[in-house]
Amino acid sequence: AFVIDGFSKRYAMTGWRLGYAVVPQRYIRTIQCLVQNFLISAPTISQWGGLAALEEADDDLEMMRNEYKKRRDFLLNGLDKIGLEVSSKPAGAFYVLVNMKQYSNDSLQFAYDLLENTNVAVTPGIDFGEGGEGFIRLSYATSIENIEAALSRIEDYLKKISSH
Repeated sequence: AFVIDGFSKRYAMTGWRLGYAVVPQRYIRTIQCLVQNFLISAPTISQWGGLAALEEADDDLEMMRNEYKKRRDFLLNGLDKIGLEVSSKPAGAFYVLVNMKQYSNDSLQFAYDLLENTNVAVTPGIDFGEGGEGFIRLSYATSIENIEAALSRIEDYLKKISSH
């Protein structure tokens, strides 16, 4: 198996440009050659930060997981209250895929209109392929207060477009 991962999400180290690969023994040299053609190395401070994350971040990771779970549950509850369907409860990342087909089959236009009318940015489902059409992706990598404000704005917007 090949594992390619980074520190951005798991350790909240976005911008550090640090990642790693775990590959079968027979591919190590090939991966080394490939990587050295794309980059020389991550900055030294990023490497030290990554090492500290691996060695000392267990308590912080648990705290972040608990916080994200709280935010996820708050968002899912709020979406349910305004009648929006989420068919799969997130278990790993901090994103929720929301079915918007009752309001639009054009997720790109819906995302644009939502941003223009409410200042709430979402990712259109079409960005993930044809099967994502009719869905939007929301992130809960923000405060409960921001999630609450976004839910309120989305609810008001849906009422507005439903009355036309």
